[in-house]
Amino acid sequence: MQNTVVQESKYKYVESGGSGDVLLLLHGLFGALSNFESIMSNFSDRYNVVIPILPIYDLPIHRVSVAGLVDYVEEFVEYKGYDQVNVLGNSLGGHVSILYSIRRPDRVNTMTLTGSSGLFESAMGDTFPKRGNYEFIKKKTEATFYRPEVATKELVDEVYAAVNDRNKAIRIIAMAKSAVRHNLADKLDGVKCPTLLIWGKQDTITPDFVADRFHELIANTELHFIDECGHAPMMEMPDQFNPILIDFLDRHPIHSDNH
Repeated sequence: MQNTVVQESKYKYVESGGSGDVLLLLHGLFGALSNFESIMSNFSDRYNVVIPILPIYDLPIHRVSVAGLVDYVEEFVEYKGYDQVNVLGNSLGGHVSILYSIRRPDRVNTMTLTGSSGLFESAMGDTFPKRGNYEFIKKKTEATFYRPEVATKELVDEVYAAVNDRNKAIRIIAMAKSAVRHNLADKLDGVKCPTLLIWGKQDTITPDFVADRFHELIANTELHFIDECGHAPMMEMPDQFNPILIDFLDRHPIHSDNH
């Protein structure tokens, strides 16, 4: 990814600087900028693509929660002075997107969820990744995808480094537990913006029934499944993911009648 990480105040982020509407991308628990490489390269000429690096490892331990990340996103959008954003979240980032859109409907024009937590997730299976066991981490990371080869050595190394850092591991566990506790089933009627669901048909972490449930519980939604695809469609199937997203955003520009 060509874009460099900017550090301003307490924020670290990447911003394409495109002249169009803001497309705010929120990564998951083990997310990295590389997760959004295809979106950044394909959308940055038409949108101002912005990826804040969520402070999962930097929050004080008592603030490590989904709500803590929603506070952070709210403060970041205010800090940057964005009037309205199109928010897109993968996995935990989807969870944060939902809560942010409910809290600040004035700021969110559209929401896109892909492999979002918030209703059901089996992120860790029954075991937390074993520290020091590279093969175990490799298998867990590969299980994120339908095609294991999408889990590059670089990606596996990133996850391995995170779970072997005691400070990070404690926060990963705390954040994962917060996500499971913070079930959104009774809050989803609070989502007012047009919502796009793009789901991998073979997602084993947030299976396809989760997408169906989001579709039922959020009023203004459209749902697209991508076959032979796991938990991160924007990484695994960008050639199918990106056209769906472009079509949706084209139909819901920020300066449209609904604002």
